[in-house]
Amino acid sequence: MIKKFGASLSDPGKRSIDVLTAFVRSFDKQDDLKLFAKVVQCNSNRQGVDQFLKNSPANESKEQKLVRVTLEHPQYPIDYSFPSHNQDWVVTKLNKKLKEASNAMLAVDCEMVLCKDGSEALVRVCVVDQNLEVKLDELVNPNKKVADYRTVITGMYFKILQELSDGTILVGHSLNNDLQALKIDHIMVIDTAYVFKYSGGPISRKPSLNNLCKFGYEVRKKGSPHNCLDDACAAMKLVLAKVVREVGDTIPSVQEDVLDTNMAKLLLHRIPRTVPSVELQNAIPENFTLEVKVQYITLGF
Repeated sequence: MIKKFGASLSDPGKRSIDVLTAFVRSFDKQDDLKLFAKVVQCNSNRQGVDQFLKNSPANESKEQKLVRVTLEHPQYPIDYSFPSHNQDWVVTKLNKKLKEASNAMLAVDCEMVLCKDGSEALVRVCVVDQNLEVKLDELVNPNKKVADYRTVITGMYFKILQELSDGTILVGHSLNNDLQALKIDHIMVIDTAYVFKYSGGPISRKPSLNNLCKFGYEVRKKGSPHNCLDDACAAMKLVLAKVVREVGDTIPSVQEDVLDTNMAKLLLHRIPRTVPSVELQNAIPENFTLEVKVQYITLGF
């Protein structure tokens, strides 16, 4: 009896039109309306993607085929599941006429810094077009106290991406991380981490951008700082190689050389500084010492 009562309460189909109308009208604040609009747009985009995947790929452009490869990858539903309903997120509109969608592409890459509260903040974004012309390369104040500007691993730089026209394809390597940083939910994407794969390896093992480019050109010299403009250009070049020269999508497995001094080290990446050392000791019940890699640098914008 309780189960039946609960089911009737949760099923809108068992409510009258008047009751449902009154319920919807109770959300009369501007923030409520924005939330509903965003939820509706997300749902509309998902339906558009479902229809896109159901259509025959026979007449798709090479760019659209790479979008399909990305959307059909087993990791896509996991990696691209964003909290798009949150107030500070932007949900782009999907072109309803996907068959007439533009093949124009923009490649994006972001750089992050570690903040003192353990979170990460966006500090630079770079965007290039198909001609590798720079469309955006700007810095932004992260508005947080920064613990580590990662001068060894990355440079530092940024600003949020403002507009994406209907049908524009976003290109990037592990692009979900950049969209997460930008807080943009965009459906038409080409992720080079999905398009290319290692020979004989599991599909879940994604090739790094540096390894992909070792078979054509170097993204950066070993030990050089990460530069998001170089990476945006590299991702676009990889896609153009597929579109124009129709290169293969499989590369040989790469075994990175490891120094003998590092053989007994276990790297725990992105552990918040607020996590007490004793918790790490409990999680890994062995005798070990902690070597914290955090560099404090004071820089202003």
